[in-house]
Amino acid sequence: MSAALELLEKSAGEVSAQVRSRAISAVEVTQGALDRIEALNPQLRAFITVMTKQAQAEAAAVDRLIASGRDLPLAGVPIAIKDSFDVAGVPTTAGSKILANSRPQADAESVKRLRDAGCVVVGKSSLHEFAYGFTSRNPHYGDCRNPWDPARIPGGSSGGNAVALATGMVLGAIGGDTGGSIRLPAALCGVVGLKVTYGLVSRHGGVPLSWSIDTVGPMARTVADAARLLQAMAGYDAKDSACSRLPVPDYLADLGRDLKGVRIGIPHQGFFEPLDPEVGTAMQDSLEALKLAGAELVDVDWPSLEPVVGAHRSVLFAEASAAHEKMIRFQAAELSDDVRPLLQAGLFLTSGQYLAAQQARRKVIEQYRGLWSRFDLLVTPTSPIPAPEIGATTTRLDDREVPLVRAFLDLTLPFNLTGQPALALPCGFTRAGLPIGLQLVGRPFAERLLLQAGAAFEAARGLPARVPAVVRT
Repeated sequence: MSAALELLEKSAGEVSAQVRSRAISAVEVTQGALDRIEALNPQLRAFITVMTKQAQAEAAAVDRLIASGRDLPLAGVPIAIKDSFDVAGVPTTAGSKILANSRPQADAESVKRLRDAGCVVVGKSSLHEFAYGFTSRNPHYGDCRNPWDPARIPGGSSGGNAVALATGMVLGAIGGDTGGSIRLPAALCGVVGLKVTYGLVSRHGGVPLSWSIDTVGPMARTVADAARLLQAMAGYDAKDSACSRLPVPDYLADLGRDLKGVRIGIPHQGFFEPLDPEVGTAMQDSLEALKLAGAELVDVDWPSLEPVVGAHRSVLFAEASAAHEKMIRFQAAELSDDVRPLLQAGLFLTSGQYLAAQQARRKVIEQYRGLWSRFDLLVTPTSPIPAPEIGATTTRLDDREVPLVRAFLDLTLPFNLTGQPALALPCGFTRAGLPIGLQLVGRPFAERLLLQAGAAFEAARGLPARVPAVVRT
């Protein structure tokens, strides 16, 4: 294996340090990423568009800047961009053939900021069409496959990012999360994904799904790398009217601290019941790791998730259909069979139903805010099950047949509705070698504490490094 390919199994922080010291060039790292994409993408379909020439030119430019004395905190780090965010001159398909010929003239704001920090964009990654699904199955560009078992889904909608990270095709990625689209693929593929507080990162240059819920966030292989990416991405942008003007803290400052004095709530009902037995065992081990890191664990009585699920569904359906109404009315036949009915359903919601859902949303936010006085963070599984096989629509939990959409999204979407940040990170593997994910949730704009807790958990849990078999063969 070449030195560049070996580097792709290290962290983004380690790689950028070597590029900044000129121990290795950004060109070499980028070529290593492109070589791995060429070898693995035909089977795994992590990318819709591979930007070979652009990435090579961009890497050469990074090397020139480093040679001139420029300090680039993410110098030479190869990244993937979920193909619902613009990269200048490259199609933004959003996973749909309807947008196959789009050619944006400018980068999305999050892409621009990571490029300014020295990242190299190697491609546009696969996703569920219009980010409206949790499997990353796509009839237009091919089904994205889980690298730990290609017969299984990688999760969605940011599935391509998670696959690329798990296999070392890239060391960072930009994803979007409206119901779990960063966190679910992170959990099913064994990487880190951060759903940020609503308004923390600019959404400018992204294809919308739900304007009052959509967030843009980093995906990485370690918590520290997610913090590095967020440091570059976060902050006010006048081009996004929902973007916060709050100052951006130093997200790396507390990564070495333990969790003494941090209270972490455990909402057993709804989140821990029911679980796949192997997920349940991994969660118990994870709670012990959090205690080992110094956290105080607090049992929490959590309210029913049904009002949350209903409000999220109504808001999402209405806003997604409004965002794509012209396309739904005139190009519906070109949509995939699973996304078409979802987009059409929103057209039948009345303004009264939408307003009622927003009112229910405000009540949920107030209810959750009241609960938060007893703890600083919340811990849950990210998914109650490991990755299912491609084509599955249900799963068995406690001898009940449960629709996959509910099994997955019930544990993630509540915090989209409330706008809170949530971090997904690996916490174990099944006997069959499938990743299991932990979710930590914080108060709005508590990303610094979330990342501190995630890094402390990584250190305490001490999971051995694993590489999917597809990388080794």
